[in-house]
Amino acid sequence: MKKKYLIEYLYILIGALCLSFGAVTLLSPNEIITGGGIGIALLFHFIFPSLTLGMYIALVSVPFIALGFIYYGKKYTLKTFITMILLSFFTDFFKEVLELKPLVDDILLGAIFGGIFIGLGVGLIIKGKSSTGSTSVLGEILASKTKFKVAEVLLAIDALILISSIFVYGDIKKSLYSMLGVYITSKVIDMVLTGRPSKKIVNIVSNKIEDLIPHIREKIEEHGTIVSGVGLHKGQEKNVIFITVEANKIQLLRDIISKHDPEAFLVITEASEILGRGVKI
Repeated sequence: MKKKYLIEYLYILIGALCLSFGAVTLLSPNEIITGGGIGIALLFHFIFPSLTLGMYIALVSVPFIALGFIYYGKKYTLKTFITMILLSFFTDFFKEVLELKPLVDDILLGAIFGGIFIGLGVGLIIKGKSSTGSTSVLGEILASKTKFKVAEVLLAIDALILISSIFVYGDIKKSLYSMLGVYITSKVIDMVLTGRPSKKIVNIVSNKIEDLIPHIREKIEEHGTIVSGVGLHKGQEKNVIFITVEANKIQLLRDIISKHDPEAFLVITEASEILGRGVKI
């Protein structure tokens, strides 16, 4: 258990470093906004630069952490509070103490790489079973009390932040680039949390299942399942081979099917996450 908690806090530490670094060296100097509490803090810092960005991150997070304490208890609040302190500290350390210079002086590159760093940071913090202590708390609470999903509430909040940035920065172009950054952030978060399996899911509908099976076993060397069903229109019996295949073996599988059953119907999809047999890919 100690090792587990150590790993979780290591994720939080690295995540806070990535998020703070991205905000200081890419988003803030290029006036690019992001979603959540960091986005709100960036807006306040631009309007009222008398306080540091790290201070605004802390101030914005406090009411959300208080809500989290009321609804989710001490354990949730402790980790979120630690995350907030780390974010605030590293942000001011990078900006005020080290005085890091912008990595790029280009809005597009700032949005792209800022989105990557923010996504890495948030994804690692979530893997550490914590939260940035901002709008995600509000999203979960509102979703539990309304018919809306958490993702829908967060999307509405982020949209409001992005629209506000148009009036704050006075430049719609920066807000449009910010939308690109937010999109990249969401994709990176998804990648951090689910990984990028090297396998694909393949469904093969064939009338020559018995001909295909030995060749798949011999050359593809993957486990699979045969599913029996009925055709939608004529009620014919159908057999489907369901199999996960390494990406580098897809072409070999295509060749096998083309040779032994050219009439087979093949569907290939991405596997976002594969669990089972003691393996997480």
